[in-house]
Amino acid sequence: MRGRADDGAMTAAPVAFLFLGETLLIPHLFPIVEALAALRPDLPLDLWVATSRHEALLAGWTADLPQVRIRRAPGYRTLPAAAAGERPVLPPKLPMLLRLAPRLARARVIVCAEQTSLWLPRAFPWMRTRFVKTSHGVGSMSARDDRRRMAAAYTLVPSEQERATYLSRGMPAERIEATGYVKAAFRQRTPARALFADDRPVLLYTPHWQAHRSSWPAWGPQVVEQLAEQRDWNVILAPHQRLVERAPEIRAVLSQVAGLPHVHADLDSFATVDGSYTAVADLYLGDTSSQLIEFLTNPRPAVFLNAQRRRWADDPAYAMWRAGEVVEDLRDLLPGIARAPARHAEFAAVQRDIAAAALGDASGAGAMCAAAAILRVLANTDPRR
Repeated sequence: MRGRADDGAMTAAPVAFLFLGETLLIPHLFPIVEALAALRPDLPLDLWVATSRHEALLAGWTADLPQVRIRRAPGYRTLPAAAAGERPVLPPKLPMLLRLAPRLARARVIVCAEQTSLWLPRAFPWMRTRFVKTSHGVGSMSARDDRRRMAAAYTLVPSEQERATYLSRGMPAERIEATGYVKAAFRQRTPARALFADDRPVLLYTPHWQAHRSSWPAWGPQVVEQLAEQRDWNVILAPHQRLVERAPEIRAVLSQVAGLPHVHADLDSFATVDGSYTAVADLYLGDTSSQLIEFLTNPRPAVFLNAQRRRWADDPAYAMWRAGEVVEDLRDLLPGIARAPARHAEFAAVQRDIAAAALGDASGAGAMCAAAAILRVLANTDPRR
């Protein structure tokens, strides 16, 4: 496959991108690769991958980018053939990073979208390579207190609101920049409108993966049952990619309804993370996933599930719930969904405000802004910056 290299014999490119984690990170990173290639066609770029499924996706998208090399990280896994983008079983991340560190040390800038890779600059602060961290989660519940974040030389966030949260935690102002929402520039979505034979409106249910934030542990199977029994909506059941790891029983629950003509159940495909389902849905049903913010870039009805009976109204962590009706009792689920289109006018302005504050510029320009920021880091000869 194009881009495969003898990593021990080749010099690292000036800029490396780490595609070592879940496929959900790809749409937050790859638009920056494309933007850098457009701004600097002469700039060599290394895309380090963890599995053959990462490699297959990226190879297809970079065939016309001669400055891009796809490189296999130590511990790379060749996985059985699967649908394009299907969620892979990843190799252990920290051993991979430690084995990869000597090769990464030859790059001048490394771009990542998750915190685990920041163990390298945190554990080895003498590395001259500068790490640029770009965001992949937004919203009032995003985790921002991880100490590894401070090890990045430069941090890219979507909005000034998000930047302010890091400044309040002590991040130096000169090391963080609001670029706009990078994922909005991702062009390789999976076509999703043709999932159903009729033109009924589409409802997307996407519970969060963390139990303390999710509607799944308390209500999930009952929600699925009610959605399967109704016939007013076509239903996409696409939980967060990590939920199946925490709640493996979800496969059996979804398999019981997956054959219904108005239900599309998806736990593994790339469409669960590339923005396809949030783009095609007419109503969002969920709890605290940052996918809501992505959905709100085009305001539409939303319904939230307070399965944990939170006193949420005055809790800033649940600010996103101002964007729609909050269901406090499962008996109100289907009535709440039925009311949502008529009530949408009550929430549309709030939805626009939430999306603009969290995402900044969602036009797709964020990828170019992020690429320009990386070029400035690359040009800075001070290894401490």
